[in-house]
Amino acid sequence: MAKKEDFRQVDDYVWELPRDHDARMEVPARIYGNRRVFDMAFGDRSIAQLINVAMLPGIVKYAMAMPDMHQGYGFPIGGVAAFDYAQGIISPGGVGYDINCGVRMLASPLAEEDAVSYFDELATALHRACPSGVGGKGAVQLSWDDLEEVLETGSGWAKRQGYATADDVARTEGGGCLPQAQAAAVPDRAKERGRPQMGSLGSGNHFLEIDIVDAVYDDAAAEAFGLWEGQVVVQIHCGSRGLGHEVCSQSLSQLQDAPRRYGIEIPDRELVAAPVESEEGQRYLAAMAAAANWAFANRQVLAHFVRRAFEEVLAGRVSDWELQQVYDVTHNVAKVETHTVEGRERKLMVHRKGATRAFPAGHPELTAVYRETGQPVLVPGSMGTASYVMAGNPESMALTFGSSCHGAGRTMSRRAATRKVRGEKLREELKAQGVTVRAQSMRGLAEEAPLAYKDVSLVVDSVEGAGIARKVARMHPVAVIKG
Repeated sequence: MAKKEDFRQVDDYVWELPRDHDARMEVPARIYGNRRVFDMAFGDRSIAQLINVAMLPGIVKYAMAMPDMHQGYGFPIGGVAAFDYAQGIISPGGVGYDINCGVRMLASPLAEEDAVSYFDELATALHRACPSGVGGKGAVQLSWDDLEEVLETGSGWAKRQGYATADDVARTEGGGCLPQAQAAAVPDRAKERGRPQMGSLGSGNHFLEIDIVDAVYDDAAAEAFGLWEGQVVVQIHCGSRGLGHEVCSQSLSQLQDAPRRYGIEIPDRELVAAPVESEEGQRYLAAMAAAANWAFANRQVLAHFVRRAFEEVLAGRVSDWELQQVYDVTHNVAKVETHTVEGRERKLMVHRKGATRAFPAGHPELTAVYRETGQPVLVPGSMGTASYVMAGNPESMALTFGSSCHGAGRTMSRRAATRKVRGEKLREELKAQGVTVRAQSMRGLAEEAPLAYKDVSLVVDSVEGAGIARKVARMHPVAVIKG
């Protein structure tokens, strides 16, 4: 285990463990964050996991951890690693079980004072319209043919079915579709689990929130994003549900002997991997991409029913309630990307686990709306605390392959949180703070207590200080829907 003194401080927000710390390391390991964030990283196994990632074949430049890093499966959550497409690997542990867990933000035309008397009704309507909970069924029951189309086209299916507008799709990362997806690569059991769950939140740290924008830091970017102080907005945080979990679980099992067969040295069995261009690597990429497409469609369907809930409650009471999508980002995925490394362009397989893209202004993959501002980076906080919208900076490409944090980051396990917090008491505390809560499970509520997370402002300030992304706006919740 590396000690604090083994790291060198590159600057106020970058800490590096040199490659010669361990003869097996292919590249240095980097942590992005201020001194407090750096110190907090030593509270679990995430440092050891980051070092293990630095040992994987074909890794380029650095193994990186964002300021919200904490222990995960294989890779630390908040981990970013890019591998040469021709010589590197792809690893399910670098994506995680909840493939394409992500965040979608919708902006309303409503000021807080116009809607405050309806927040309780809206919370009830949203809870009813957007099913949640462990194993819960979704708002839309897919046919087998629809499921195949979802897996291969993602948000495209949602648009064809009337659940999405063209603007929604344009304001979704990658247009809401990973082109490598193949429905045939998805295990039958995964399809069986995913078919009844379309349009559902799930449980754990997934949520649906009504928030109020309470601060704007970058007027030009906020205007481009359609955000203003005092505005009512909505956040949706969920992923690929049982389908993605099954894809990851079966892929981990199928790849157990791949390192031996391909002569890949891995320091931890949780990092099982295959060469990107191998048959096994391509099969996992196709299945992972299909699960990601399911998740894009899932958040789009949820957005559709959020809009219907707003209409149900507000029609005839306010003049305009239409919700416009700000953006949708993924933070558990591996993507084929081209980046400049040591002066030349290279095709890479970029793993982001608990990390989101932060592409800057001018990047060709950005929708025209955000070509001059940089990509919106959505950073939800813990329940009852602030959330942030940021925008990608040009420096992010050289620093982190255009990657940023994805949230606050846990400091306490779910089990530990339930030993310290009772869900019923937490609900009352949040109510006293002006936050309405609708939850399927009091235990699930306790697991996500704010005390189990880092201060999101500390994380965001580290991202901004490092030059990865800049703050655009801050929100606080007034209603939370949990599984």
